[in-house]
Amino acid sequence: MTALVSTVSVSDREFGRLRTYNWIMGGLHAIQGLLILVLATDFTLPVTASFLQGPPGTSETESVVLFDLSVAGGVAAFLFLSALFHFIIASVGAGRYRDQLARGQNQFRWIEYALSSSLMIVLIAMLPGITDVAALVALFGVNAGMIFFGSVQERYEEPGGSLWPFWLGVVLGGVPWVAIGIYLVSPGSNAQPPAFVYAIFVSLFVFFNTFALTQLLQYRQVGRFRNYLTGERTYILLSLLAKTALAWQVFAGTLVPT
Repeated sequence: MTALVSTVSVSDREFGRLRTYNWIMGGLHAIQGLLILVLATDFTLPVTASFLQGPPGTSETESVVLFDLSVAGGVAAFLFLSALFHFIIASVGAGRYRDQLARGQNQFRWIEYALSSSLMIVLIAMLPGITDVAALVALFGVNAGMIFFGSVQERYEEPGGSLWPFWLGVVLGGVPWVAIGIYLVSPGSNAQPPAFVYAIFVSLFVFFNTFALTQLLQYRQVGRFRNYLTGERTYILLSLLAKTALAWQVFAGTLVPT
């Protein structure tokens, strides 16, 4: 496959504003990450594994806690990742950033999302009780795969063309939410996660799908989204809102000092 060479007009004035926008958004992410670390408790969630002790098919297993994940550290990590990439494209990576924008792409975005949003999914999954290390690794990988399909869509398909990579990403992107939803519904059990976990599930599900809607509008060439830079600014704002929503909902539910 050959990468597209679309042409998007990126004036000096527009790019200057985008760089400033990225500096501001990077700062907002970084400040929130620092606040979480300073204000939060040392609350942790266990990452577990069940190892077989007998022949395959038996119920003889040993459940162990591999390590305890700092929730504040996890929240701060996805905020700092976003801040780092904003700062990179506003400074040392500005030339490459502008070159990619001129081709209707931003591969920096997809790399950052593959890391930060996959970490967000892991944290969301752990809140209702998904703690098995294999499940968490799989959820991280499936979500990253969804993001990479978005990258493929942008790199190899013209606006108005095929949406095949996009729809493949949509299918992958639904998998973590189905898995988490099963734990929220808790079939066959009387377990009931606290209300804030349901709120996180609903709000972040909406945000994640709004990212997908943004790319769909870009590739359907709807209204202002005919201009690639409109989508770029929308992605940047959505990233801040989604990460802010998750960070402070988790903080309010688990990290507030008592």
